[in-house]
Amino acid sequence: MRKFDIRKLRLRKLTLEDMNDRLLLVNLYFTQLITFIIGLLWVILQGRNPISLFEMPDSPGFLGYAVGLAALVVLFDLAISRWVPEEAMEDGGVNERIFKTRPIWHIALICLVVSVCEELLFRGAIQHAIGPYWTSIVFAAIHVRYLRHWIPTGLVFAISYAFGWIYIWTDTIWAPVVAHFLFDLVMGLIIRLRRESQA
Repeated sequence: MRKFDIRKLRLRKLTLEDMNDRLLLVNLYFTQLITFIIGLLWVILQGRNPISLFEMPDSPGFLGYAVGLAALVVLFDLAISRWVPEEAMEDGGVNERIFKTRPIWHIALICLVVSVCEELLFRGAIQHAIGPYWTSIVFAAIHVRYLRHWIPTGLVFAISYAFGWIYIWTDTIWAPVVAHFLFDLVMGLIIRLRRESQA
């Protein structure tokens, strides 16, 4: 029987162009699973109950804040896109590849998974430890595909900070989850429907 030799293990950089659709989706869902697990463990290590973190508030008033924030962020993003050259907002084509051919139900599912997993980690765990400002710096740094351009990096930071603020204001994680979901959903649908109108 041959022994496994770690020195013979070779890693190669995989670019977006090297990934087929299936591999892209596997990568997306796998990274969200890792994000969820880290967030869950971090909340538990903080001595907090992750189930109570996701308890629905008695009043649905948080929905108004979440929908309002999502609408503001979408409008701001669309306004920036009108005035800033497309190459300054480039994310390497990731969002285009994820959303442009997906059925609408799958776009909604992706947005739901991403919003729950990322908000658990960033608002539920990291923000509890270091506050909304530093959490937003980490959030912007994690979105590495935007780091090549300062405008999208700044937008990601500002959006994250707004999500952190709405979490503090409403005292429920569901407010940033809903705002995150709606923002991603609208932007994903814009990419999807723009492709249909160009066809």
